Amino acid sequence: MTHPVRPGRGGLSAALRELDDLHSRMDQLMRAVFPVGGYPEFGTGTGTGPGEPWAPPADVVDTEDAYLVELELPGVAKEDISVEVADGELGIHGDIKEKEHTGVVRRHSRRTGRFDYRTTLPPNADTERVSADLTNGVLTVRVPRTDTGKAHRVEITG
Repeated sequence: MTHPVRPGRGGLSAALRELDDLHSRMDQLMRAVFPVGGYPEFGTGTGTGPGEPWAPPADVVDTEDAYLVELELPGVAKEDISVEVADGELGIHGDIKEKEHTGVVRRHSRRTGRFDYRTTLPPNADTERVSADLTNGVLTVRVPRTDTGKAHRVEITG
């Protein structure tokens, strides 16, 4: 989940974006805890019904020159991940395939299946220069800042 809005950095629109992000995360949590159609399937490890996407754990870091989104995706190949930016939203989705086991699985708690992570980007995000790097099971998406959308004082004339 993203951090609360700090005063003086984005104002009301940033607070509304944070509230929207919080709402979508709570919705994902509620679907995981109370799936539609009854209890989660035993042994799937997803907490949701089969085929329903889930969101991996993530950190959003606000640095001086960029926003960093770090997602935990252990064992996922970069070919199985898609990062997209559209309409001021960052979307990261893909598929974690279940590992084949030769013995009897006694416990299955790792999530598998389709995942989907989305977050709204601030107006000063440079969506043309987004980069992504997958190292040691952590996907880091870097969204640089631009000067556009930056707060500035407006002189009153007349």
